Amino acid sequence: MMNDQLRAALRQMPKAELHIHIEGSLEPELIFALAERNGVALAYPSVEALRAAYAFTDLQSFLDIYYAGASVLLKEQDFYDMTAAYLRRAEADNVRHTEIFFDPQTHTARGVPMQTVIDGIYRACQDSPVSATLILSFLRHLSEEDAFATLEAALPFRDKFIGIGLDSSEVGNPPEKFARVFARCRELGFHLVAHAGEEGPPAYIETALDVLHVERIDHGVRCLEDAALTARLAREQVALTVCPLSNVKLCVFDRMEQHNMVQLLDAGLMATINSDDPAYFGGYMNANFEATFEALPLGLSHAQRLARNSFAAAFLPADVKQRYLDEVDAFFAQL
Repeated sequence: MMNDQLRAALRQMPKAELHIHIEGSLEPELIFALAERNGVALAYPSVEALRAAYAFTDLQSFLDIYYAGASVLLKEQDFYDMTAAYLRRAEADNVRHTEIFFDPQTHTARGVPMQTVIDGIYRACQDSPVSATLILSFLRHLSEEDAFATLEAALPFRDKFIGIGLDSSEVGNPPEKFARVFARCRELGFHLVAHAGEEGPPAYIETALDVLHVERIDHGVRCLEDAALTARLAREQVALTVCPLSNVKLCVFDRMEQHNMVQLLDAGLMATINSDDPAYFGGYMNANFEATFEALPLGLSHAQRLARNSFAAAFLPADVKQRYLDEVDAFFAQL
């Protein structure tokens, strides 16, 4: 059982979030409000019915309802309201900095202009006291040609996002499918990340590193199945953006007690804790920390390390990063 001091530390410590899909922060209440505002008919009669439908058995069953929820996002203000709601939650959880994934293909496929998507999300970030930057993610179940077209459509707004990611259905869509478009993004100077080793095998982590040349691995929990890969990740200090509640909800682990966060840290990996799709997976940042620490033998030293890792792995200037790391250390020094 977690003691009160540890619970308070997890809630109050400064932290960064590096794995959050902004569309996955859409709460049922806001989905209904936007549906009403935009005259969109939903397949669910009530907020309660929609929340009850959040009973996923795997990644695909989650994605089906995720894309349905996104159908209410049509105007710039919708994207603003969604992002502002997430940032208020982040601020309440003492998130100082967040790097937000957004999926433009989910919206442009429905006829929503790229500018509408980016401007709405970006404006909310500018209006928040939380430091927030954006990472454009390609949907891996679509073609590389579609990713190239998405990149071209987004480039007029390239000053509003700092990186490129790769998400959606992992199985059957290996990282190398996107080798050429990631090479182009690298030439353009974007930070690169990719989902790998969640439902997909450890080999996907390797190809994300060697073919796509990503700087961080999103999820990556299956790396421990490959000892040589684990040693490499530790040696190169490649950050893993782990999402514990998501891992349990999507049956990567049956129960939180089985999560491998302790083993990841014991192996010397730069693991971080994040919320992924918090509206769907049962909690934002502090809920993820508390659930993980409640179920596993983790203490204050682990909390400090995870908080430090979150800033160390962030795409921030060295001086800004150091300021946050100093803030973490000062926080734990006074406990």
